[in-house]
Amino acid sequence: MKMPEPAVLPHFKPADYVDILAQIHEELESCPLDEKSCLYLLQFQVFRGLGEAKLSRRSLQSAWEKASTIHEKLIFGAWLKYEKKGEEAISDLLSSCGKCSQEFRLLDFVSQVSTGSHDMGYDEGSDEFRGSAVVHFRIRDDMIACDRRKLAALSTPLYAMLNGGFRESYLEVIDMSRNGISPIGMRAISKFSLSGRLPYLSADAILEMLDFANKFCCKGLKDACERKLASFVSSRQDAIDFMECALELGCSILAASCLQVLLNELPECLNDEQVVRIFSSANKQQRLTMVGNASFSLYCLLSEVSMSTNPTSDVTLSFLEKLVESASDSRQKQLSLHQLACTRFLRKDYAEAEPLFSAAFSAGHLYSVVGLARLTSLRGNKHFALKLLDSVMSSRWPLGWMYQERALYLDGDSKLENLNKATELDPTLTYPYMFRAAFLMKRQSVEAALMEINRILGFKLVLECLELRFCCYLALEDYRAALCDVQAILTLAPDYRMIGGRVAAKQLRMLVLENVEQSTTADCWMQLYDRWSSVDDIGSLSVIYQMLESDTSKGVLYFRQSLLLLR
Repeated sequence: MKMPEPAVLPHFKPADYVDILAQIHEELESCPLDEKSCLYLLQFQVFRGLGEAKLSRRSLQSAWEKASTIHEKLIFGAWLKYEKKGEEAISDLLSSCGKCSQEFRLLDFVSQVSTGSHDMGYDEGSDEFRGSAVVHFRIRDDMIACDRRKLAALSTPLYAMLNGGFRESYLEVIDMSRNGISPIGMRAISKFSLSGRLPYLSADAILEMLDFANKFCCKGLKDACERKLASFVSSRQDAIDFMECALELGCSILAASCLQVLLNELPECLNDEQVVRIFSSANKQQRLTMVGNASFSLYCLLSEVSMSTNPTSDVTLSFLEKLVESASDSRQKQLSLHQLACTRFLRKDYAEAEPLFSAAFSAGHLYSVVGLARLTSLRGNKHFALKLLDSVMSSRWPLGWMYQERALYLDGDSKLENLNKATELDPTLTYPYMFRAAFLMKRQSVEAALMEINRILGFKLVLECLELRFCCYLALEDYRAALCDVQAILTLAPDYRMIGGRVAAKQLRMLVLENVEQSTTADCWMQLYDRWSSVDDIGSLSVIYQMLESDTSKGVLYFRQSLLLLR
């Protein structure tokens, strides 16, 4: 059985985890409030690289709790909801007793965003208006009467037009037919200038007023229109339509309202080309409008979701390119450059991947040397790949992954020596166990191979290791044990494919099942009791899977299964 090379992981992998976590803790103790969320996001990335799902989720929760802006609040809230996908039913249950997690709810942030005060266009006590008190605006066949003084107060440009050196200062009738405003919109603007409140209007009319406000720099009117339009955003298509307008006119409140609706539909909304285009084509100014200073956090979320769906897609690539653009400090650049390089590498865009790995390595991300070594090896120069790794290992205390990577470019005893050293330094690395087990199987030492793969399965449940042990049991003709492993695999990944992706695990289970005596329901309960008592998690998962396939009462079984999976 040929072992595939270990993947180049698209994670933030610092050389010293203890040191980086200590740095983050120290910075959290002394940093301003508006920097805490970014530090918790970095902590999340560190835990994600360690494979610590519970700790990484806790960091996300902290980032959400410490968010200093409404943009951060909605991004990390959406991220938590994505991470907890499938738990909405639990949230609904908890809401009945007042314990619902707030991150599942849409934020009513329009009322939370303060606008500040807007300067009037004139000093009412000192200025004398040249024209009549009432000015009429002609829009095609309609005439709209407005209070000249009140309308001029909406902005400096309007004040200059109605009481400055312009011809309009002396006119009683001003033609506005070519300014993109309808009679309905102009009447609403007149009413707003008198009362400071918008009348109830359609979204199209408010969009006209928003365009007018933007054109004549009416800050108060623009803010009121944004808030009113934000209340109209209730569906994905609404969010798409209004977002384009918001980005064009620089409307941050409206853009944030649209963003929340889109993020609330992750990951499904990324199948919509219009949504992807909004995120992937936004320039720096548009990103500032859409998400303030939280651009890096936004594209971290989007690239995370897209990579989990398809790490080689054009969508993933575009989000990671935006992530690189949004990176502001050294650690953000290390992460973003390395992730973009990994995607390029998976897409076999080797010429584009190399400078990215090199830039990440130069920025301080030591693990990116793995990508550089792989690319060098692909060009047929294994000797130089070894030299690259040796230069890194000589400059610091070597790590387990360095010896694992070094072993890829060696043969024979030297390869095994490096893999043994990798396991000694980092027992959690999967590849060394699998290689040694496969090596022993080739030498017909199946029982020794089984012992080797059991070493890691004793503390780390890995699908590929279960598959390899399944093959060992088949070689030993221990079909019951083989059935146990394949059923555990199907519990963890129902669509898993084995033998290099050529055969569905379900199909192999059916073939093995033919060689195993069927157990009664009573037998299954006894087996479950025995395996549960001996803390055999894999065996327990297998028995539960088999029982769920029958007509047995499922509630208690799903409960027991959930307890095992939580472990």
